[in-house]
Amino acid sequence: MEIGKKIKNLRLKKGLTQEELGERTDLSKGYISQLERDLSSPSLETFFSILEVLGCQPNEFFDQDTTVQKVVYKKEDYTNYCDEEKGYHIEWLVHESNEKEMEPIRLILEKKGEFKEFEPSLSETFGYVLKGAVIVQIGQRTYEAKEGETIYFQAAEEHKMFNAYDGVTELIVVATESYL
Repeated sequence: MEIGKKIKNLRLKKGLTQEELGERTDLSKGYISQLERDLSSPSLETFFSILEVLGCQPNEFFDQDTTVQKVVYKKEDYTNYCDEEKGYHIEWLVHESNEKEMEPIRLILEKKGEFKEFEPSLSETFGYVLKGAVIVQIGQRTYEAKEGETIYFQAAEEHKMFNAYDGVTELIVVATESYL
């Protein structure tokens, strides 16, 4: 097992530099570097101190499954929601996306369908129109995107999407996590 590599991955996930990890554990940046390259082995006390700062339990650290991330999501992994009254269907393409920084969905708008209104936030939204056309209302302004076109906006104002096509519109939408 490459202990150093796992320590480095945990540090990077926490957004810490080697120097910051060293400061929080009373170790030098050079020593952290040696640990991460498996050139040195920490004492148990030092190891537990590092794990505490990195927010990882020893059993989690040594559990082989925690290092494997899910990369491919199949149709059976998707989660669905349908609002027949407003005429839209959402398919969450990554089932745990609400825990991640991006939330990719497939949005289907029925004829005259509209997606719910969102409050202003710090998130960003990207969309690609697979079929049909969509109107995006941001504040008082409206924008239309047709099949093969892309939308991208910062969600600093109330925003909403409407079907602008005489039929079903389908798009992929990815929104980033809001940090309000």
